[in-house]
Amino acid sequence: MSIKANKAALRAYCEACRNGSEDSFAGAVARFYAPDAQINAVHPFNELAGAAGYRETFLHPLLTSFKHLRRSDTIAFGGSFEGNDWVTCTGYYTGKFARPWLGIRPTGALAHLRFGEFHRMEQGRAVESYIYLDIPELMIAAGQWPITDSPGRDRGFTGYLPGPATQDGLQWHDNDPARSVSSFDMVTAMLRSLATDDEAWRPYWSKDMLWYGPAAFGSFVGIEDFSGFQVPFEQTFSEWIGGSVPGSQTRHFTRFADGDYICSGGWPSLNAVQVKPFLGQPATGKRLFMRVCDWWRREGDLLVENWVFVDIPHVLLQMGCDVLGAVAVISANTSAASKTTGHRAGQMTAEDVA
Repeated sequence: MSIKANKAALRAYCEACRNGSEDSFAGAVARFYAPDAQINAVHPFNELAGAAGYRETFLHPLLTSFKHLRRSDTIAFGGSFEGNDWVTCTGYYTGKFARPWLGIRPTGALAHLRFGEFHRMEQGRAVESYIYLDIPELMIAAGQWPITDSPGRDRGFTGYLPGPATQDGLQWHDNDPARSVSSFDMVTAMLRSLATDDEAWRPYWSKDMLWYGPAAFGSFVGIEDFSGFQVPFEQTFSEWIGGSVPGSQTRHFTRFADGDYICSGGWPSLNAVQVKPFLGQPATGKRLFMRVCDWWRREGDLLVENWVFVDIPHVLLQMGCDVLGAVAVISANTSAASKTTGHRAGQMTAEDVA
């Protein structure tokens, strides 16, 4: 099927999920996914058993924990990579955080869960999917992120990142194929320039760039602000390997462009040896594998906005830190303590972190 037809299928799915009950969400999933679709989601979900597994393991618990759940997509488009057709989207689930989810205590208030999705399409249905969630973003906003050495924690984070400044992220229409090729080539060249001593990635970016990172890393405004994060981050690891490198165990399962929008995703996308402390964990000299995805928007010949996910709980697990297990224990202890001390269930105290 054509890219336009695949985007139409994604649009129908997104719009069916916008204001849905559990039945409407489930119906949308049944129409969009092939029954035996290979669905991968961030830790702790990892591999889900087809469309039914996605509904039962992810969607039903989410709808149970977040009342009046809504889904809003801020970026969506389609393309092809290595002979396969793909669509992608990113945005937020929003609802009242009413019941525990993954061991995270409910706040009883409005909450947001950022998502990003990539779907390989055949005959108008998703047959292979990768679903990213910024679970630490939800935890930080709820005051329940137990990693103290986390650069994104203290940067005025509000719990919600904006979509494109131009408000045109839903690219349901056709775009100029030549522009799409140019955008793809731009990002591919930029990616090859990362982790270089001379910061060879700089010429591809506007000086006023906006980098919307995973909440544990933080977001950065302007190229100097971003460099202040990116260079130390790169220096925390050695022997960087990214993208589809033979024998590296990493690959981009997709990378494509649609007009001024570009995306990529890997499962894992990066691997490197940790040589310095990272997210409060000591350097172990171990090679870590990172599930990463990006969406970029260009203006003219420069990249101006970038939305990024990293499966942080999965990275921490490789470092010997089960962050979701830790917060579940803290939640259980705090729930018991709150019955006698009365401190608010959705907040974490200094004693909780200690």
